[in-house]
Amino acid sequence: MHRIKWIICLSALLGLLGSCGISKSLKDRPNISAYNPKVPEITKTSDTSFVYSNNHLTKNKQGLWELYVSGDPLQRGLITGALTEELFQHQEAIFLSKVKQLVPSKTKRYFLKKFLAWYNRKMYKNIPEEIKVEIWGLSKYASDDFDYIAEPYSRVLYLHGAHDIGHALQDLALVGCSSFAAWGDKSDDGSLIIGRNFDFYAGDDFAKNKIISFVDPTEGHKFMSVTWGGMMGVVSGMNEHGLTVTINAGKSKIPLVAKTPISIVAREILQYAATLEEAVAIAKKRQVFVSESILVGSASDKKAIVIEVSPHNFGVYEVPNTNQLICSNHFQSDAYAKDKNNKKQILESHSNYRYERLEELLGNHEKITPKIAVDILRNKEGLRDMDIGYGNEKALNQLLAHHGIVFKPEQGLVWVSSNPYQLGEFVAYNLNKIFKDSLNHGNKTTLSIANKNIKKDSFLYTLAYQNYEEYRSMSDKIKEAVTDEKHLTPEFLEKFKTLNPEYWETYYWVGRYYYHRKYYLAALNAFKEASTKEITTVPKEALVHSYIRRLKRKLK
Repeated sequence: MHRIKWIICLSALLGLLGSCGISKSLKDRPNISAYNPKVPEITKTSDTSFVYSNNHLTKNKQGLWELYVSGDPLQRGLITGALTEELFQHQEAIFLSKVKQLVPSKTKRYFLKKFLAWYNRKMYKNIPEEIKVEIWGLSKYASDDFDYIAEPYSRVLYLHGAHDIGHALQDLALVGCSSFAAWGDKSDDGSLIIGRNFDFYAGDDFAKNKIISFVDPTEGHKFMSVTWGGMMGVVSGMNEHGLTVTINAGKSKIPLVAKTPISIVAREILQYAATLEEAVAIAKKRQVFVSESILVGSASDKKAIVIEVSPHNFGVYEVPNTNQLICSNHFQSDAYAKDKNNKKQILESHSNYRYERLEELLGNHEKITPKIAVDILRNKEGLRDMDIGYGNEKALNQLLAHHGIVFKPEQGLVWVSSNPYQLGEFVAYNLNKIFKDSLNHGNKTTLSIANKNIKKDSFLYTLAYQNYEEYRSMSDKIKEAVTDEKHLTPEFLEKFKTLNPEYWETYYWVGRYYYHRKYYLAALNAFKEASTKEITTVPKEALVHSYIRRLKRKLK
């Protein structure tokens, strides 16, 4: 965290020196003269239903918000902002309130504002004009509570790079995504099927109000995506031609300047590509500022590929002689065979472990169905079904994902998870029907097809799940006690260990607490216990052993 603050202060000073480029960035505005500037008048039909012409926002019984928006870029931005205003402002408050917690000083927040202006000084040059027009319309509904960070349009623009920055700065609590595809003799009916977990974590509240967005643009293809208030980019989605995109972060250095956010690249692919070849061409022309894998499935090509992008390299990975494709958080194409960052990611992170676990689970099934795909996404065990504790980053289901999703591109079918995590009902949607019936949505209570939904995970009804939820709450308290030197009772610590006994972090945090209280023998025993569990990464394993060595020296 100190390193991030140092970078912020240094970059802020650099920003002051480069004020010319910053000024152009801050003054840049999209040309909206060719578009309809009409401000939409929203009709509220209930507390969870809002309508404007054939555009609407409705909350279904599973708690997912279903958004349908059509029109030119400016109208789409304005209508999205008007329909989702409350969700948008709530989401922005959740995300940006963390800034005040991390940077409570007004003086430091002033430098943060300068840093963001400097850091994002080239972003406006790397985002399609159409998307900037949409964001301009959306920004009219942003809160003014966060103008100390940037004025609304620039701020919403910056937030579209949050996924990229989050994966570059290891200090943020973001973890790894997993995805897979199967087709031909590996799927139940021979058609393409894709599953993915999106493990972008910005707090429990951030994941509560998921939006299933259906967009009917005046140019390009109609498409759906799973998103949140204020987000016009795409992290998981499918278009009317059965082309899908999902993104998985790779190993990145901390970038020195923001360019095209990955979610914008994915959005452009979804809106303008109908084939794998067209998707590759779009990705190739954009300059990104972090490393990312984009898994693209295609109904017309009847298979999936991975497009691997980074600031200085580009590769495409196609599986040889097989009908399944796996993607975690490392690159697989020849273009990255000698990449040092990628080699380090494979050796030291949990990416390769999850890759092998996906191989194992896919190998357990001769044919993949949507239900089996969901079961794989929900899997909480380690290799060989080992109990590695709940919440372990080596598991496919780390019990904190923003969403899980399954696609059947050739049939136009999508299943999206509902809360909590990927454990709630997976809600089914038929894109062919939704886009065909676009004029009649205002009268519907839901766009989903209930008879195709996949049931809640039975894990929700177990004592283990109840214990895990209590464990998470107690984990926050023990971390706070370590930071603020608060006292915890022995009974609290013993109960904490019983709630998630196979997870290495359980003992790590008990060890940290004892260490800060100078109970060195108790701390040593806790760290030794942690070392016997499945620790997520090589650096974290080294950290545990460093505490053990340090404590042994203290106890001599």
